[in-house]
Amino acid sequence: MANYTAADIKALREQTGAGMMDVKKALDEAEGDKGKATEILRVKGLKGVTKREGRSASNGLVAAKVANGIGTLVEVNCETDFVAKNPRFIELAEKVLDQAVTVGAGDAQTLLDSELDGQTVKDVLDQANATIGEKIEVRRVARVEAPQVVAYLHKTNPDLPAQIGVLFGYTGGDEQVGRDVAMHIAAFSPTVLTRDDISADTVENERRIAEETAKEEGKPEAALPRIVEGRVNGFYAENVLLEQKYAKDQKKQVQAVLSEAGAQATSFARFRVGASA
Repeated sequence: MANYTAADIKALREQTGAGMMDVKKALDEAEGDKGKATEILRVKGLKGVTKREGRSASNGLVAAKVANGIGTLVEVNCETDFVAKNPRFIELAEKVLDQAVTVGAGDAQTLLDSELDGQTVKDVLDQANATIGEKIEVRRVARVEAPQVVAYLHKTNPDLPAQIGVLFGYTGGDEQVGRDVAMHIAAFSPTVLTRDDISADTVENERRIAEETAKEEGKPEAALPRIVEGRVNGFYAENVLLEQKYAKDQKKQVQAVLSEAGAQATSFARFRVGASA
């Protein structure tokens, strides 16, 4: 019988994030030596990394940091909400965020390829993957630089870390208007800052759909141009931040609220865990 206690099992679980049975088996194999057991867990876990590569990591968290007019936002994913709220996973995500800030990463690949404590961030994630037993990945990274940048994180579930993260860059105004607009972005999920940011092909496709829909509805031929234009403007109002109705006052557009505050939007980024945009 291996020489270890319940306290040893608890300590090793907290250290590695591995399951109870895996920890007990490792301690048995290591004859109670916690250092050897840790290595066993790492080796066995790393063997399972490849098997987990095809699995879906649609849970996780978003984390953000603003320093010296630069905001950094990361989405770190795992497979279950149980791991998402695990302190070790949250600590790992903060470490990844700090690394993104340090190297000025604006995309996931740059971050993954960067060196942290003598190894790449990708290797760090693989090791966490091994000990925690779930696929863990950095899905997205965003960087917003402006005279003023506000970060806003929103919990969709009080028991989990933040699931929606926003960076909002702007000039003029004060921090309150910046935070209010960041909260608006979190709630209304715009896709672009201005209508000029939408490709001509996308707009043309929306016009085509609007016209075909109006014809299917039997609208008069003479009224089609007006109807199509109205529906395209509706598309803009749904997707363009500055043309959206403001969350705190639906009678105003976001652009009007910013103008009244003496502010001007420059850029934004928004992540929702597991979402495609």
